[in-house]
Amino acid sequence: MNEEAPIISGDFDANTEQDSPLVLALDDVSAGISRVGGKGSSLARLAAAGLPVPPGFHITTAAYRLFVARYRLQEQILAAVSTASPDQPITCDAAAQTIATLFAEHPMPNEAASAIRQAYIRLGGGDLPVAVRSSATAEDLPDLSFAGQQETYLNMHGEAQILDAVKRCWASLWTARAINYRIRNHIAPTEVSLAVVVQQLVPADAAGIMFTANPVTGGHDQIMINAAWGLGEAIVGGLVTPDTFVLDRKNWTITTADIAEKDVMTVRTPEGTHEEPVLTDRRSQPALSSAQAAELARMGVRIEELYGQPMDIEWALSADRFFILQARPITTLHHKNQGIDAWNDSLTLDCLWTRGNVGEAVPDVVTPCSRSLLNLFFADMMPTLFIGDYSPVGYIGGRLYMNLSLMMTIFAAIGMKRKRLFEAVGDIFGRVPDDLEIPLLPVSRWTVLRTMLPATLRNRRRIHDNVKKLPAFLATASARCEELLTRIQTTSSPTALTTLWQDELEPYLHECNYMLEAGSKSDGGAFIRIRNTLRKLVGEADTNALLLATDSGTNQLASLGPLQGLTQLMHGKIDRATFTRQYGHHSPHLFEISYPRSAEDPHWIDQQLAGLRAAPTDIMTLLARQKEAQEAAWDRFQRRYPRQAAQMRSKIASARRETHEREATRSEQARAFWPLRAFVLRAGALTGYGEKLFFLSLEEILALLKGDDTALAAVPERQAIYAGYCALPSYPALIRGHFDPFQWAANPQRRSDVFDASGKSVPESDAVTGFPGAPGIVEGRARVILTVEEGEQLQSGEILVTTLTNIGWTPLFPRAVAVVTDVGAPLSHASIVARELGIPAVVGCGNATMRLHTGDWLRVNGELGTVEILQVAHAVQPLA
Repeated sequence: MNEEAPIISGDFDANTEQDSPLVLALDDVSAGISRVGGKGSSLARLAAAGLPVPPGFHITTAAYRLFVARYRLQEQILAAVSTASPDQPITCDAAAQTIATLFAEHPMPNEAASAIRQAYIRLGGGDLPVAVRSSATAEDLPDLSFAGQQETYLNMHGEAQILDAVKRCWASLWTARAINYRIRNHIAPTEVSLAVVVQQLVPADAAGIMFTANPVTGGHDQIMINAAWGLGEAIVGGLVTPDTFVLDRKNWTITTADIAEKDVMTVRTPEGTHEEPVLTDRRSQPALSSAQAAELARMGVRIEELYGQPMDIEWALSADRFFILQARPITTLHHKNQGIDAWNDSLTLDCLWTRGNVGEAVPDVVTPCSRSLLNLFFADMMPTLFIGDYSPVGYIGGRLYMNLSLMMTIFAAIGMKRKRLFEAVGDIFGRVPDDLEIPLLPVSRWTVLRTMLPATLRNRRRIHDNVKKLPAFLATASARCEELLTRIQTTSSPTALTTLWQDELEPYLHECNYMLEAGSKSDGGAFIRIRNTLRKLVGEADTNALLLATDSGTNQLASLGPLQGLTQLMHGKIDRATFTRQYGHHSPHLFEISYPRSAEDPHWIDQQLAGLRAAPTDIMTLLARQKEAQEAAWDRFQRRYPRQAAQMRSKIASARRETHEREATRSEQARAFWPLRAFVLRAGALTGYGEKLFFLSLEEILALLKGDDTALAAVPERQAIYAGYCALPSYPALIRGHFDPFQWAANPQRRSDVFDASGKSVPESDAVTGFPGAPGIVEGRARVILTVEEGEQLQSGEILVTTLTNIGWTPLFPRAVAVVTDVGAPLSHASIVARELGIPAVVGCGNATMRLHTGDWLRVNGELGTVEILQVAHAVQPLA
């Protein structure tokens, strides 16, 4: 077709359009949404107000309509769109492909190409690198979250590249995602058009996003800035965790700064952009100084005043000069159940919450995706504890807590007292001070019994049936997970991935949950009963020795699995592939799937092996000593209670087998979270949104795979909330009533053991005491470590002091001469592993990480549950 033929359709009236320029200056006063789209209109407003916007120009919607009219494409576009259905993503894909072909096979009209060339020459021309950004007329409107649905091309240089990028931007008005979104939001295809913004590319040293109101708290008195090295695409694409700065608008000072490990950055290349590693010494350096953050915050307030509302602003820093790349209203700030309230169940109920037990398994602030998976887990595992509208678990500041008020309400309904509750669960959930009230929930006894009795009967039948299936499950679980990983990674379409979830992955998750339930409850509490009986007969030390899992032939305890595997690897008994296959699913962040598994980190094994080589005693020697201690304890028991010895040995052997089974099932259930992580990553790859999907719920991810991307608009706010909570110290082990994590963290007198909003003061002790986790008395230097990532700081022969531990911490234990934790109980991870290795431990202290400091010389008594400070290392500094 001859492109110069004067073919004008009814959609492009030459008389009407003759006064509509094809190109406009960036700050042109006539640059409204109908001419330059939402992004272009916003940039024009910023530039006209004198804000530092990169120089550039608009290619107006008139140029787009000229192209469509010149080649009579409108009827063909509408025909393709009419075949699309949002409930059938494949039809949207087909329509998009048809339209993309239409745009690709026609050249740019001469008059449009000439106008663009001239504007590029005025900008600098030659080989000047520019960003070519789509700007739709339905984009950035107050009630819609359309932003980001068309294409952007960075580091385009030369006229040919720019003209090609403009045409690809036009075609992106009709991507499958955009078609789907407009159908769902009842936006007629005849109502949309596309402009393009061409701007000089800023060679950013750092870039990020600024919110002129705090999206975590909803507060308008603070500004939040996210920053990372290089171009901003690494943040927008979810490839890097940025630094997060929160500033006070009154004095422009930084109130909190969370400096992330920024290992990836987006940089320019001759062909466009790509990601490359950040230099090691820069990764943990802040991307902005305090002065730069204050300067940027002031600029943000200017933009907010210009628009008259809180703003979400993209910025870049180049050669110590800031540039504003985009600004849009924060549309979700005022929405109900967003912000802090949506992540904090303590604000809705007056309850007593505990991190005991669940805090070890899930120590992190939980992303929305992991939260939705955990909700499935608890619904399967605790069906008898969901009473009315009350759940046995909740989230406070994004962290998982158990609802002790609900448990106490259930116990009270069946006539049991508080003392009986903690006799039953104290070894699992830890202590509660006697003078700390446990508020009961407003649930009648009849409601409790009517709910629990039928659920309990159903649950017992299911457990009884599943106990029989446990051996077969354990024998095949590892191979099934490996197969699922392969299937997920080779899935080639969103539809196929959705089918795989529905047909295989979701059923397997439920099966793992039910098997863990059976493995955890098959003994009916026999282990706790035997433990309590032995304590009365022989005391704490011999009880621990008699109940060791070392007397179990070739069956190893799953909690020790990674440690024993590393030892075998160190001695050449297994290779790396075998270790990865057997133990690569373990992680300190087992149930937070946004964290990589250990098998995904090529350096993890070498780091752990280096730590083991530095340990004062080989693990096999530690286990052999415990075996000898166990045999000696049996000799004492048989001499003292000859008539009870045979029966007790049988009971212990049975309880030990069930302990192994429970631990093995727990390990396989945790392994299932590896393919769950792979599923989310694959969904991110197939949809083009990468790790942003960790900030969607499972239901929202499945909707996205079907073409509904509505939930993506909430991702930036959720990321900011998550970053804000992650920057805070670990919350108290016990929380009563309404708890504001930010106010608590700002209090220099805060406590890490108990928070009681009722105002009743639980006595605070200067002593550090807890549960006797593992017997033995030892003196040594304290090393306070708050995250497992700091584990390399632990020196051989030091006392490990931390908030809590789980299986991901196990490789650190051989280096420690004792372990002290804030959170824990006799059946917690730290206690179990320390007992097996013969390392003295005091757990569940509540205040250990607040009272003790690295360098303090301590005496740990694991039999009495006490920690004495023999010598203070230095003067205690005020809390930050």
